[in-house]
Amino acid sequence: MIQRTMHVRLPALAASIAIPLVTGIISSWLTKDAMVRFEQLNQPPLSPPAWLFPVAWSVLYILMGVASYLIFVHEPQTSGEQRLRLVALVLYALQLAVNFAWSPVFFGLQAYWVALAMLVVMWAHILALVIIAFRLNPLAGACLVPYLAWSTFAGYLNAGVALLN
Repeated sequence: MIQRTMHVRLPALAASIAIPLVTGIISSWLTKDAMVRFEQLNQPPLSPPAWLFPVAWSVLYILMGVASYLIFVHEPQTSGEQRLRLVALVLYALQLAVNFAWSPVFFGLQAYWVALAMLVVMWAHILALVIIAFRLNPLAGACLVPYLAWSTFAGYLNAGVALLN
């Protein structure tokens, strides 16, 4: 039996974590006064306090980065696994792009229904990514589950804001 060991590639891990963090920072910078405006909106029940959003997203971006790293360094054993790895990385990039664009659409344009449609698309990408990630590396899949859960909750909040405002 061949034992597989994982050697951490620190530059790749650091880059994998930095990409979603920097993406989130730039997106939030584009909507600087977002939380002030968000607090002024009619909000659905269970809306968390404004301070929770940057904390939650920071943790989620780090977990997303770790998951993408684990998928990136995964050594496929079959051509099917190689295709799955490529699909996972493409899904990761697509959902991150939608994630980036969501804040300017929701906060900047105040296009709540468009933002909700984007969130549904992003959620579908995340779900597919979670399923594939679990097949490639269960730890990568587990790192993405909180992101899927938070995105589900974000969908509830977005729908509530769209309906109430």
